Amino acid sequence: MAANHFDLIVIGSGPAGEKGAAQAAYFGKKVALIERAPYVGGAGINTGTVPSKTLRETALYFSGLRQRGLYGINYSLHEDLSVEDFMYRKRIVVESEWDIIRRNLERHDIQLVWGEAAFCDAHTVRVRLQEGGETELTADFFLIATGSAPFHPPGVPFEHPLIYDSDSILHMHGIPKTMAVVGGGVIGTEYASIFVALGVEVILIDSRQRLLPFVDGEIAQRLQNRLEQLGVRFVFNSRVESLLPGPEHVQLNLTNDASVTADCILYAAGRQSNVEGLGLDILGVALGERGLIEVNDKYQTNVPYVYAAGDVIGFPALASTSMEQARVAMAHAFDLRYKDRSSPVVPLAVYAIPEISMTGLSEEDCQAKGIPYLVGRAMYAESPRGQIIGDTSGMLKLIFSPSDKKVLGVHILGEMASELIHLGSHVIATNGTIDTFIESVYNYPTLSDSYKYAAYDGLSNLDRFTPLSHPP
Repeated sequence: MAANHFDLIVIGSGPAGEKGAAQAAYFGKKVALIERAPYVGGAGINTGTVPSKTLRETALYFSGLRQRGLYGINYSLHEDLSVEDFMYRKRIVVESEWDIIRRNLERHDIQLVWGEAAFCDAHTVRVRLQEGGETELTADFFLIATGSAPFHPPGVPFEHPLIYDSDSILHMHGIPKTMAVVGGGVIGTEYASIFVALGVEVILIDSRQRLLPFVDGEIAQRLQNRLEQLGVRFVFNSRVESLLPGPEHVQLNLTNDASVTADCILYAAGRQSNVEGLGLDILGVALGERGLIEVNDKYQTNVPYVYAAGDVIGFPALASTSMEQARVAMAHAFDLRYKDRSSPVVPLAVYAIPEISMTGLSEEDCQAKGIPYLVGRAMYAESPRGQIIGDTSGMLKLIFSPSDKKVLGVHILGEMASELIHLGSHVIATNGTIDTFIESVYNYPTLSDSYKYAAYDGLSNLDRFTPLSHPP
């Protein structure tokens, strides 16, 4: 039995599971990692982040959307193309990532067990092996990193060939002429922009009053304006009351008495944790809405030897944060004195067309918390690099404190937003001021020097600032 006992058992090989397992193994712990899928990497590699971002880049390439602003070129796509035709690069990237993960597990001598795990007592999991049969493994500590799956609202027939979720959309056979996207969150926004770039007529329906409520309002509105220019139609403050799927079209009846007919529907109604069948009730692990595992700031559940990280615990549900959560969890579990927290300054990105990225506080955050703030902006249209690459709708926005010029938030819309945001993250993490950008030297021409010009704009606004004239 000793051969089947481990210091740590990790369930799930996505970003959180892999990095948590490697963290413990690096410090000499005996680790087993259990994966029920036929591949490692979780949703981030196989059905979510990498495939959707690959589709985005391919759509930009084949549609010529980037080039239209430069040369007035309007590419036309073959009518018989399928989503799979656009995913050649995805297969190369995914297979490369599989190899990288497997090598990492082998390098750390982590035992990879292919099968489906379920707790059968406090420290034992029973694994139904992919090759047949069962085995039982025991451990002192456990890390639950089983990720999440698309949430399926009740009453929606996802088995219908014209109704998709964010996983099945990648297996769509043909590119439709019209598409309805239900849900204006990250996934819905990203796919709406991808398919409109491919020439599809897209209508996005959301029950809320605006796109991406967690995003700075000005940035979200600018993104919406740009998507409308590309052809996306938005319907807010409305829900789907009923739907009538047919052989070639689906009709959506909305709560605002309107109806929409489209060739297909993408439901992007959020995600739910993959905890079903794990037997967490045997341990008494506390769960929240949609199966979210409840954890403390060390990612420890109410059962002290059980930790959880990644999508299975909910927001922000990013590969980047999932990795750090797992590392913090393992450092705490084994008292490693290595990493006792994850940075509170987290960069977020929405890979729409155009992409947006943010870190720190938004204007709405400052207003809700009563924090005085000022804003500095730099437009891509006024940047030589912005003109060169044909992105004249982009903007970099700094939010800072008028009392000490400390940077409170950075928000970017436009090309390379997800890369540029890290400059702002580092300045916020070190309590830096907008003077950091003014004193810095940037290559010319670059988009990075938009930070400098946004800071100058902020200084100009500071010169005109009087506390009584500015809302809290």
